[in-house]
Parts: sequence; structure tokens; C-alpha cells
Amino acid sequence: MTIYGGSGFLGRHVVRALAKRGYRIRVAVRRPDLALFLQPLGKVNQIVAVQANLRYPDSVVRAAERSDVLINLVGILQETGSQSFARLQVDGAEAIARAAARQGARMIHVSAIGADPASPSVYARTKAEGEARVFAACPDAVVFRPSLIFGPGDSFFNRFAGLARALPVLPLAGGQSRFQPAFVGDVAEAIARAVDGTVAPGKVYELGGPEVGTLEHFVRYMLKTIRRKRVVVDLPAPAAKLQARMLEIADTLTFGLLPDSLKLTRDQVTLLQNDNVVSEAAKAEGRTFEGIGITPTAAEAVVPGYLWTFRKAGQFATDQDESYLSEVPDTLASKPLAAGSQHRPQTASGPAIGADAGSSPGAGQGSRGVRWGTRKPG
Repeated sequence: MTIYGGSGFLGRHVVRALAKRGYRIRVAVRRPDLALFLQPLGKVNQIVAVQANLRYPDSVVRAAERSDVLINLVGILQETGSQSFARLQVDGAEAIARAAARQGARMIHVSAIGADPASPSVYARTKAEGEARVFAACPDAVVFRPSLIFGPGDSFFNRFAGLARALPVLPLAGGQSRFQPAFVGDVAEAIARAVDGTVAPGKVYELGGPEVGTLEHFVRYMLKTIRRKRVVVDLPAPAAKLQARMLEIADTLTFGLLPDSLKLTRDQVTLLQNDNVVSEAAKAEGRTFEGIGITPTAAEAVVPGYLWTFRKAGQFATDQDESYLSEVPDTLASKPLAAGSQHRPQTASGPAIGADAGSSPGAGQGSRGVRWGTRKPG
């Protein structure tokens, strides 16, 4: 089989799920040398990276040769240079579907909840048009529409956690819009079952997790998980679009070097004004996780396992005195936080920072606090 876009966030989980099932996998990417990290997920020669670019149909056809299943995971949230929504999410999806039809291969296409030909968002419109072209070429295709996808390395919880570490205020565009986050492992399992042939073809499946909440709800959950207090502001649409426009200009002036966590476009603001949840029709018709036999994983079961890196004490943070810990500056505490704490700066042998750092035995006084302390015998 061939997986287009198999080196991305979702792609690596799909490759892992299929490799465990024993499939031979060809990963079609623009830069095969950057996809070599996938090879240890399978056996020797089970996973091979090949060059393909959806903007060049000939490369798409070459990557599809002798494959019985083609999987399209390619998608972007922001247009950059020649990588446009129309080229990748419409023309690219059609090129893959035509390659599948030409050689009689099955087609699996990943779209997104919110795909709508009448949407004011270019992203959502092109997703819907891409689906239509896939079904036109392959009527028996399987299309998955996941909601926001989370998991280790995601661009949602990690993004906001990174911002919370650097900013005192978190402005939100569409803070009251509802989401139904889906665990990346569950989405990969759904795709793997479609490859197995246990998912009915010719349908659109909507994949959402067990919890529905607003964007603000999930951002506040993230803050609770990383144990930081920040002001969360829900911006009205005009203010959010103005902020997005300023960030677009900043990204242009820096030649695209603006950190990904700060990038925001006006089209994304438009997209965020609408709910992103599984429809009632999909639930009634069994076109959901539950309908294909998968119990979706809750965010609480996964997110704390990778967001601990954003806590002030990292993996050593505990639940004791959580409210007090949130008030500690992002520096090494100069005194124990509580009676049961194992933090003893007076016996430290390395640098210490803080207003009371000069209290360590054997330490010299100075405006910058203790430079080196002395460890007590025993």
C-alpha cells in the first residue's frame, strides 16, 4: 500500500498501526530522506519512503504502482508559497483517487469535520471539494472526517501549552466554539480497520472523542494539567481577525520564520467560528468511532502523559500544594514549598536562584544570589 503524507503527525501513527498488522508500506513524501525515522516502526524493508509531490501527478502515479490500497493524509492549515489549499486538498486528492481507480486499488481519504462546500472558510470548502472529487473517481472510497486530533506531538495542546509558558494572557479566536478532540491512536486504528476491509466503503465517517467542550474549556484544561495560571480571553471575531492579519504580516516580513505557535490566519479565525463536532446524522447511521467498533479515548487518559514537560518542575512536579506551585516564578525555588517537600536548597551543590538563595550555608552574598552552595556531610 502507499500512504501519501505518511511522515506527518497522523501519518506516523497510521504507519505504526499498519506495520503491526504486517502490511508492506510505501510512504510517499516530498523529502524521503526526512522520513527514514519511520523504518524502525516495522521489520527490515517493510517500510520504504519514496518521493512524491501532489502538485505533480506523474509522481503520484509512480508512488502508487503495484499498491492495492492508497491512503491520503495530506492536508494543510495555512497556505505557504506553492502549497495552496486548492493544489493539495482538491487537485492532489483527485490525483491520488485517479491513480487508485486506474489500477483498481482501494482509496482511503482523510478529510476534516467541518468540510462544507458552502463554508466561508477556504480550508473547509477545499476539503469538501476534495471529498467530492475522490468519490467521483472512486465511488467505493472510505472518507474519514476527524475533529481536532490530539496526542504526543500534536499542534493543539502542545501549542497552547508553549504559549502559556511564555505569555501571561492567552487570546482565543472562537473560544465558545465546540470541539470533540479525537486521540490520534484511535484515528490511526480506524484507518487501519478500513485497510483490513472491516469498514463499509462508500461512506463518510466522522470521528470525535468522548468529550464535547468549547475551545476555552480545553485550553483551561491544558492550564490545569500544566499547573499554570493564565488569563484566558475570548476575542470577538473582528478583534481575532485583526490579530490574525497582524500575525500574517509579521510572518511575511520574517520570511516565514515566525514560530508555528504564533501563526494564525484570517481563514483559521473564520473556521474557528463554527462548531467542530460529530453530526447527529453520523451518530444515527453508525458513521462514528463507536459504529466501527472503537471506543474513543478521553483526553484525560493521554494528555497529562506528554504535557508534563510544560510544568515548572517538569516530571518532578507533584500534586501537593498545587495552588501554591502555580504562583512560583519560572526559576529554581529557593526554599521548600511544603513540610513534606524533598527540595532542600541548603544542601545543594549547584547554582541556586531566588530571593532567599543567599541563605544557603557556605554561600557568599551577592545581588544575584548564591552561585554555589555546600553539601552537608551524610
